[in-house]
Amino acid sequence: MSEATSGPTPGPTPGPEEPPFEEALRELEELVGRLERGETGLEDALAAWERGEELVRFCLGKLDTAQGRIDELGRDPADAEPDA
Repeated sequence: MSEATSGPTPGPTPGPEEPPFEEALRELEELVGRLERGETGLEDALAAWERGEELVRFCLGKLDTAQGRIDELGRDPADAEPDA
């Protein structure tokens, strides 16, 4: 019991400190470049791959959210069902 926690344990989903989309995409591009050039050893390559998977999921989620907002903004208000 010598370990004290100062707050909640971070979970797998990003919190309010999540990076902007552009920063995550830039990191992903750098990881892909390093992997393509073979600049990493096996363990580092595996860690980079795992981080890349996280970044892909994060970026896809951001893009899906943006697409949903665009779709919503593009709807014709006349097509909306009237409130009963």
